[in-house]
Amino acid sequence: MAFDWLEPALQARAEQGYLRQRHCQQYEKDNIVCINNKHYLNFASNDYLGMRHHDGVLQNWVEGLAQFGAGSGASALVTGHSQAHLALEAYLAEGLNREAALLFNSGYAANQALCFALANASTEGVSIFADRLMHASFLEAANESKAMLRRFAHNDKTHLQTLLKKPVSGDKLIVTEGIFSMDGDSAPTHDLVAIAKAHDAWLMLDDAHGMGVLGERGLGTVEAAGLTQDHVPIVMGTFGKAIGTAGAFIAGSQALIDFLVNFAKHYIYSTAMPSGQAVATLASLTYIASDSSRRDTLYDNISHFRKGIERAFGQNAGLDEGSALMTQSTPITLKASNSAIQPLIVGSPQKALALSEGLKARGIWVPAIRYPTVPKGEDRLRITLSATHNKQDIDVLIDALSLAIEDRS
Repeated sequence: MAFDWLEPALQARAEQGYLRQRHCQQYEKDNIVCINNKHYLNFASNDYLGMRHHDGVLQNWVEGLAQFGAGSGASALVTGHSQAHLALEAYLAEGLNREAALLFNSGYAANQALCFALANASTEGVSIFADRLMHASFLEAANESKAMLRRFAHNDKTHLQTLLKKPVSGDKLIVTEGIFSMDGDSAPTHDLVAIAKAHDAWLMLDDAHGMGVLGERGLGTVEAAGLTQDHVPIVMGTFGKAIGTAGAFIAGSQALIDFLVNFAKHYIYSTAMPSGQAVATLASLTYIASDSSRRDTLYDNISHFRKGIERAFGQNAGLDEGSALMTQSTPITLKASNSAIQPLIVGSPQKALALSEGLKARGIWVPAIRYPTVPKGEDRLRITLSATHNKQDIDVLIDALSLAIEDRS
């Protein structure tokens, strides 16, 4: 029978503890999510600033819908590129001090489009040097493209330099993330800029989780670190996290953007993002730029959470160290992270699922993150904090976590 291996494949994944299932959200606002008619405090959203429900963003989206309609109607190269898209691209280019920017429907599409276009159009070849924890969207494209892919140990500058010293053909591209999506730590961007310059390489920054929360105007890692187009020739960012809408962009030189318009199939053959979405995205970006209060509250909440963990687990917490031992009897660690992403490494999918269920039983929603999203043996709970959480929410989370860990000890 054709494709009779589908059911066994799912069964094997279930037996390994890696089977994924969707949960239908019936309601979500003010950090309360309703799933299967039960209400939970939500500590799993990437809406770091609470912009999804911001009145101004919603109003602009409605006005964009009224002006441009529900969809864009065509690909950008046909009739789908509107003045709303152009305004958003111009804002991003100006704010990031880049010559131009280009919109995509998702970060996944942007990463794949860039990688395939650069690697497959080059006549000399492209060698990609990617952080081991780089987004799967980019790594998958690099593996399937004509590029030669070499991965360096996470944030390991020495390993990267060792790889770069080996003979390669064609252009060299170093790729990393601003804030890493699963570990919540940051790339050593200034060091990577120097390494790229020394080896005549381009540096690309995937700043999906830095956009909105870093920089004076909330424009991410390159703004916060003062990195120019010469320093970081390629910047990718998304709008579906802290910005609160959807979609993504790539910013860089005019030549790079013109090249993508002509060679990036994900852009050429996709219906453009709805113009109303572009209007709402620009509204969110300008609000974030004009008022830092939500970013200030987010970082205050991050500090409150980590200090609360230290109080709850005593000296075992050791939060200034590279990773924090939370309990001696149960090997669970809280990684060192100053971002909204706070990863609890549990070590096996079964343990991660059990801890997630323990939190759910106490009204906290934090799903288990397992292989292949993270490396084997690094299964975890990925706690995400928001500016819209209050101190009591965070204290409830810490209390529930203490009790759920006690259950497992």
